[in-house]
Amino acid sequence: MAMAVETPKQGFRLGMLLYDTRYRAVTIQVIVLILFVLVLGWLADNVRSNLALKGKDIDFSFLWRRAGYDIDQQLIPYNNDMTHGRAVIIGLLNTLLVAFLGCILSTILGVFLGVLRLSKNWIVSRLVGVYVEMFRNVPLLLWIILVYVVFSEVMPTPRDFKPIADGTAKAHMWLWDSVAVTNRGTNIPLPLLDHPLPRIETSFLSLNTSAIFVLILVGLSIWVNRVLLRRAKVVQEATGVRPVTWWKSLVLLLLPTVAVLILMGFHLEYPVFEGFNFHGGLNVAHAFTSLTIALTLYYASVTAEIVRSGIQAISRGQSEAAFALGLRPGRTLALIILPQALRVIIPPMISQFLSLTKDTSLGIAVSYLDLRGTLGGITLNQTGRELECMLLMMLIYLCISLIVSAIMNAYNTSVKLKER
Repeated sequence: MAMAVETPKQGFRLGMLLYDTRYRAVTIQVIVLILFVLVLGWLADNVRSNLALKGKDIDFSFLWRRAGYDIDQQLIPYNNDMTHGRAVIIGLLNTLLVAFLGCILSTILGVFLGVLRLSKNWIVSRLVGVYVEMFRNVPLLLWIILVYVVFSEVMPTPRDFKPIADGTAKAHMWLWDSVAVTNRGTNIPLPLLDHPLPRIETSFLSLNTSAIFVLILVGLSIWVNRVLLRRAKVVQEATGVRPVTWWKSLVLLLLPTVAVLILMGFHLEYPVFEGFNFHGGLNVAHAFTSLTIALTLYYASVTAEIVRSGIQAISRGQSEAAFALGLRPGRTLALIILPQALRVIIPPMISQFLSLTKDTSLGIAVSYLDLRGTLGGITLNQTGRELECMLLMMLIYLCISLIVSAIMNAYNTSVKLKER
C-alpha cells in the first residue's frame, strides 16, 4: 500500500523576495519607501545647502522674541511686548473660533435650506435654488469683501448714536439697548465674573480655568442627561410606558451651570456711549463678523445641496410607509428620512468642514489676524524666516484638518448601518 509522504519544506532564499508572490509585494513596498526617504533626505539637504550659501539656517528661536505688533481680537491676554509664539497662539485661536462658528452655523442653515429646497411650494423651492446658485457660483473671497464693505460703509458712525438737542439720535442700539453696530465694529455685552478661578499663565498659553470648569460641567450635565434618557428608553421598551423625563433633563442641563455661574458672580457689562465712542462691553471687529457671515452663507449653500441629495437618495417607500403609520411629514423627516440620509450626507460634509477651516485664511483680505495673518503675515515679514513660518503654518493646518477628519469619521462610524 502506498504511503503519503509530506513534501519537505524548502528553506527561505533571497531570490524568493522577488520571485515568490508571498514576499514580492512587501519587497516592492520596502524599496519604494527607501527611495521616498532618500528623495526627502536629498531635498532637505539641498534646502539646507542653499540656505547656507545665503547665510541662513533653519532656526525657530524667533518664536521667543518680542513680537512688537498688536492684535485687535484676543481670546487670551496679549500685548505687543509678548513673543511671536504668543502671537501665533492668538492667531490660531482666532482661526479655530471662526472655523468652529462657521461649521456650526453653516450646517444649521444648510440643513434648513436643503429641506426647503425639496418643498412642494414652488416659490419657496425656487427662492432657495436662487440662493444656492448665487452663493455657490461666486468666489468666497468676493463675498467676504462685500460683507465687510457693507458693514464698514453702510452702518452708522458712533456719533450718530449721540442725542441731539431734542433728545433723539440718528441711530439706536439693538436688543433693548445692549448691542450697538457702527462702522467701527459691533459692541456687545461682555460676560464677566466677580469671583473667577485663578488663571494659569505661561509664555505661550493662558488657560482660563473658569471657562474650562464651566465647559466641563456642561459636558458632564449633557452626559448624565443622555444616561437618563437611555434608561427611560429601556424602561419604555420593557413596560411600554415612558417615564416623564423633561423636568429632570431641564434640571440636569441648567441647574448645575446656573448655580456655578451665580456663585462666581456672573454678570454682563453693557456698552455705553461716552464722549465720541462706545465704552465697555466687547467690541467685535467687522473683519471677524464679515468672515464668519461670508463663510456661513457660502458653505450653507453647498451644505444645502449635500442635504438635498442625501434626502433624495432615500427611497420614497420609507416616507410612504411612515405616512401609512400615521406619522406627520415633520416627524417623518426627523425620525425616518434624516437619520438614514446621514450615511450619505456625512462623508461629503467632512470635506466641506475641512475646506471651511482652510478658507479661514482668506480673512487676510479684510485684515483679520488669524494664523495666516500672524504667523504667515506679520511674523514672517518681521523675522524674515519664510521657510520656518511656512512649515509651521502647514503643520498646524495639517493637524487641525486631521483632528476634524478624525472626529467626523468617528461620527460617521456611529451612524452607519451596523451589520449583524
